[in-house]
Amino acid sequence: MADKEENPITTTGAATIKRNNMRVIVGSVLFFLFVTGLISCSKNVEYTQYQSMDENTGWAKNNVLKFDFEAKDTNQAYNVFINVRNAENYPFRNLFMFLHTTYPNGTKVTDTIECILADEKGKWLGSGMGDLYDNSILFKKNARFRQLGKYNFAFEQAMRFGDKNTLDPLPYIKDVGITIEKSTE
Repeated sequence: MADKEENPITTTGAATIKRNNMRVIVGSVLFFLFVTGLISCSKNVEYTQYQSMDENTGWAKNNVLKFDFEAKDTNQAYNVFINVRNAENYPFRNLFMFLHTTYPNGTKVTDTIECILADEKGKWLGSGMGDLYDNSILFKKNARFRQLGKYNFAFEQAMRFGDKNTLDPLPYIKDVGITIEKSTE
């Protein structure tokens, strides 16, 4: 009986795409379960929300991510975290964002934030699952919300590269979120 010749091509482009899509789906499910577990384990979390980027286009400059937090206690101190989930193909070690905060009385403040996602040697920081990495970056420690009511946090990507005004869209940033927890200090 003649030996069957093996096909030297082990995967096709379509199979590779399906495998990559399956990896993203499995990673997203694991990430959701991880975040749900963190939330249920932490009794101090007052608020946590994420928004996902378009899988095919990335984070477009005009896609401002908005989160609303209702402050009910002006005496309580809070820790505010910015959460970033990136794919290992993200081409930078940092992420610049503008954070526009609107207070209950209408006052607006804008901060420029740099989130460090990898060390100087390119090793991703945070926790990783597959080719996805999650970072929870402390933005404000022991912050007090001095006004009762709704605070709006709006994140705008602010990455630049070379002579470009902005990278639009910004690839491989998968999710951005905010967590506000009661400080225990």
